Amino acid sequence: MKKIVELHDGSTLEVGLTGNRSGKVIMLPVAKKSVYGQEAESLKLWGVDPELGKNFVEGLSDTFQVLYFDYEGHLFENPRPDSLTPENMAQDLLHIADEMKVGKFSYYGYSWLALVGLQLAIRTNRLESLIMGGYPPYEGPYKEMMAVTKKTYEQALNHHNVPENAPEEQATPEEIDWNNLQVKIDPNQTKQFFTMYQSLMDFNDKEIQDRLNFPKLTFAGEKDTIVYGENFGSVTVDIIGLLQKNEKQLQSFSWDVEILKGNNMDHTKAMQPASVLPLVKPWLTRALDLSQ
Repeated sequence: MKKIVELHDGSTLEVGLTGNRSGKVIMLPVAKKSVYGQEAESLKLWGVDPELGKNFVEGLSDTFQVLYFDYEGHLFENPRPDSLTPENMAQDLLHIADEMKVGKFSYYGYSWLALVGLQLAIRTNRLESLIMGGYPPYEGPYKEMMAVTKKTYEQALNHHNVPENAPEEQATPEEIDWNNLQVKIDPNQTKQFFTMYQSLMDFNDKEIQDRLNFPKLTFAGEKDTIVYGENFGSVTVDIIGLLQKNEKQLQSFSWDVEILKGNNMDHTKAMQPASVLPLVKPWLTRALDLSQ
């Protein structure tokens, strides 16, 4: 089943619900639409599955009901420069669940969408489990990401009249000069994430752990450390370092902590279905007692 859902800002988003009708529901806001041809080949060079959303949905739908949509893609098409706040995002997600007649559900998000899941979790009692990939739920890098998004927004403002200069179609990450890369996209697209992190500057993720009374999984790739040059604030976002540092503390709060190992298992590789599904699917089955 697919439905066009109107969100609180008046924009509309295509949402799907599919899978095992007798299964528990998992919300997947990461379900990007498939791309083909040259665009797909370019994504492959960067280690990105061009059918990421499709493969996630198909990989889970034999066991679970999957509530899926591309929230990030929606926000790039319908940016909210001044209103992308945790409250508004949680409102969106709960409204989507309501429109699809879903009561309780699990949530999987990666990177900033994992952070959104944490914000959702403290604003509702409808979560059955939470999976956060690529963003630590304890001592998260809020200040570092604030610096990155601020610089990204400033660059977009400075270069918004210049034609977008994306990496060459056949360029690989190794061929890009990241320290001198300039952001040339719509400033509104970048400002919304600056707004999001700005609204989280007073958020303390240590203080909310005892409110998360359901199964929880956090994971990251063993190479998930991103060093940003001067153009992006000269900060290091050490996802794996924070997760390893706080592993015992997280376990004391009943988090399951997993480190994805493998060749070049960085932030991008650890978000691909081939990396995530072998971890997430059996974990969800155990966490939701589906094996009994």
